[in-house]
Amino acid sequence: MNPPPQATSITTRSTVKKLCENPSTSSKIPFRPRKIRKVTSNIPVDSATESPQPSLGVSPKIPKSLSTKPEIDLALNHLRTSDPLLATLISTHPPPKLSPCNSPFLSLSKSILFQQLATKAANSIYTRFISLCGNESNVLPNTVLSFSPQTLREIGVSARKASYLHDLSDKFSTGVLSDTSILTMNDETLFQMLTSVKGIGPWSVHMFMIFSLHRPDVLPVGDLGVRKGVQFLYGLKELPKPLQMEQICEKWKPYRSVGSWYMWRLVEAKTKGNGKAQSVEAEQNGEF
Repeated sequence: MNPPPQATSITTRSTVKKLCENPSTSSKIPFRPRKIRKVTSNIPVDSATESPQPSLGVSPKIPKSLSTKPEIDLALNHLRTSDPLLATLISTHPPPKLSPCNSPFLSLSKSILFQQLATKAANSIYTRFISLCGNESNVLPNTVLSFSPQTLREIGVSARKASYLHDLSDKFSTGVLSDTSILTMNDETLFQMLTSVKGIGPWSVHMFMIFSLHRPDVLPVGDLGVRKGVQFLYGLKELPKPLQMEQICEKWKPYRSVGSWYMWRLVEAKTKGNGKAQSVEAEQNGEF
């Protein structure tokens, strides 16, 4: 993929600082009014307003994934070209590692169990949860639904998280979600569908999309580690807000997931592994 024209990218700390000091002016993107052409048709009104039916013979397009080394190489080449400051950071750290993907349902269940817990405590509860199910391959919606809240409480799962697990399992068992549909949904639809599950918020969805699905263009604007990394990289006085994050990291598209990964590496180096980056990587096995 060709990088965006250098004339429109933000590549210097001074430019980014100006953007953060006055984000409203940079976010005003002019749009040229579109001409509407009147089209006549002999199709009856009732038929014309019906939603088009998808072709049954066409398989859904699976979104790009960072699960292959060639795709990661493309991402690194794009980031080096589009952002000189990030290029320097890339040269000082090894590329992201590849890791096998678990089933989406298993990954989401693990995400719920790990929420707001220290890594050691979360791993202990997760191990007991897997034992209760039998093994990881048996972590299935109907299996989880068969456990009462009290049974889950006995292995250390809070009553609230038990309700989250049951809501997730119910959406899978009723077909609202499935492993297949999750793998083929575009990023926007996936975000909307997963945040409809109790206990799964934007941050959890972003982590799931990056570390479990290996989606290439995810920018977790609410993650403290990524925000701190952007602050360090561009020498900002304050943590960038979500809108500023979107504007500053625009040039990383379509590989903002990889750019975010390097922000965690930058914070990890600055804090000697004692910050948010460490906890995120511990939860997600430190790999893509």
